[in-house]
Amino acid sequence: MKLIKTIAWILVIVGGFNWGLVGLMEYDLVAALFGDMSATSKVVYDLVGLSALYLIFAGFMKPKKQM
Repeated sequence: MKLIKTIAWILVIVGGFNWGLVGLMEYDLVAALFGDMSATSKVVYDLVGLSALYLIFAGFMKPKKQM
């Protein structure tokens, strides 16, 4: 689970960086790399969104106590 959480964090950071570029400079890095709304860019956007949802729900779950 630690690997999944790490990947989710990386994807959320990439997504946040991309939105920062869009807001500040009107430059969509994902679209520039993979094409405007190409299948690959849609997958990247989907993975970023799913990662954000995963981290939201993971934040509400209580960690298991270790003995």
